[in-house]
Amino acid sequence: MTTPSTSPPSSAPGAGGAFAYWKEDLPASLVVFLVALPLCLGIALASGAPLLSGIIAGVVGGIVVGLASGSHLMVSGPAAGLTAIVIAGIAQVGGFPQFLPAVVIGGAIQMLLGVARAGVIGYYFPSAVIKGMLAAIGLTLILKQLPHAVGYDEDYEGDFSFVSPSGENTFGAIGSAFNDIQLGAVLVSLVGVALMVIWPKTPLKKIKLLPAPLAAVVVGVAINEVLRLVSPDLAIRGTHLVSLPSEGLDSLVSQVARPDWSALGNQSVWVLAVTIGIVASLESLLSLEATNKLDPWKREAPANRELFAQGLGNMTSGLLGGLPVTGVIVRSSANIDAGARTRLSGIVHGGMLLVATLALASVLNRIPLAALAGVLLVTGFKLTTPALWKNAWDLGWSQFIPFAVTIVAILFTDLLKGIGIGLVVGIVFILVEHMRRPALTKISPPGAILTRYVLPDQVTFLSKASISRELESFTPGMRVEIDGRRTTRYDQDVLEILNEFRETAKGRKIDYRLVGVPESDITPLH
Repeated sequence: MTTPSTSPPSSAPGAGGAFAYWKEDLPASLVVFLVALPLCLGIALASGAPLLSGIIAGVVGGIVVGLASGSHLMVSGPAAGLTAIVIAGIAQVGGFPQFLPAVVIGGAIQMLLGVARAGVIGYYFPSAVIKGMLAAIGLTLILKQLPHAVGYDEDYEGDFSFVSPSGENTFGAIGSAFNDIQLGAVLVSLVGVALMVIWPKTPLKKIKLLPAPLAAVVVGVAINEVLRLVSPDLAIRGTHLVSLPSEGLDSLVSQVARPDWSALGNQSVWVLAVTIGIVASLESLLSLEATNKLDPWKREAPANRELFAQGLGNMTSGLLGGLPVTGVIVRSSANIDAGARTRLSGIVHGGMLLVATLALASVLNRIPLAALAGVLLVTGFKLTTPALWKNAWDLGWSQFIPFAVTIVAILFTDLLKGIGIGLVVGIVFILVEHMRRPALTKISPPGAILTRYVLPDQVTFLSKASISRELESFTPGMRVEIDGRRTTRYDQDVLEILNEFRETAKGRKIDYRLVGVPESDITPLH
């Protein structure tokens, strides 16, 4: 990740106006645009939707969400995480026009969630899981881009599932790729990786209008054009290049789908809308948390505003014939790595997608996918650096295991399932740690006749095991006092244990007193 020259949080970008950092933001926007273009097309293709629906979603994610969002660096657009939902949804409701109303309603649900301040959900994902997500995305980028880097482009750009639509799994695709290497693609990708690594260590890094990722793509195009002239057999052609629709404006407009509002009478549309609203919100909140961690200035973006912005984007995208949008960490990390400072970068990238579709298709269709693979390989490595793994290891098993499980789960399933599995494991560690922590704090000095304990401010059902163990440790003849005067909240489960122990204490000849602990409202079972 490029380290900005201005590091103190007090001087974070944004204070000088929307265009104060245009020299950094505009080149970064071009890099994001180049990365986003094949992703938009690939995700639309994999979703069984018109190619233009992916571009529309990219434009809306950049411009509409970018203007409404409070995040400085997150970039939105169509996401691979929703591909399975889109494929199933289109089949279920009878076509893409019938699917679009669900996108619009899903966006409205997200806006309502933002107004209801539901963005707080994002804060309940453990840090170990978020870091695991970043590392897993980095590894997935590397594994998924290796085939593109050697000229094997059977799977669409942006595929993040372990098993791709072609039926090959991630490792099988790599094996197939290395059995069918295209030397021209290898040359372009290797030069791109070398430029990405070397560029920041040379005086060229001072050329703010030409960041390393952009230089890698430009040089990749130049190499391929030279190969066309001097060694046509090595030149990259056809499906190994960006494939933006190149029809005229009238033809493009005629291909744009329109929402079929009669589909609102289909109950499946409403179920789809709720699904899109919830899943897109979760993916956006996770991407927002991850982007906040990657931001060199550690700026915190408001989660509720982000939900509202994403909802506005989905309503707009659905109305215009586009795919659902979410915050996307791949584009966001590419944006940060290219040196972006403010949200101007994401907004301009959306405008570039629009202009490119209308006027520059023939030029952009000369970009080799191998050149973009070189950029994404380095981006992936920066997301899963050895330092990240070492830090997780140093924090102990309670942090490392959820981190590692999240990575493995994402690699072998997909982003949302992997996050869910990592979250469950993280919660288990939290529960175990909570149960091990004593809920009764002993405050009497050693050798005192009366053994006094105090309860914490809040006593939940998670304290049951700890309290039960402590009560069982009391020996006959002890004098015990448990003080609950400072406690403001009790679970009935705990009150039942504390009050029912009175009978046990009598039988074991223990002088047992409760001070400030209310009676249990639960009738004991006999």
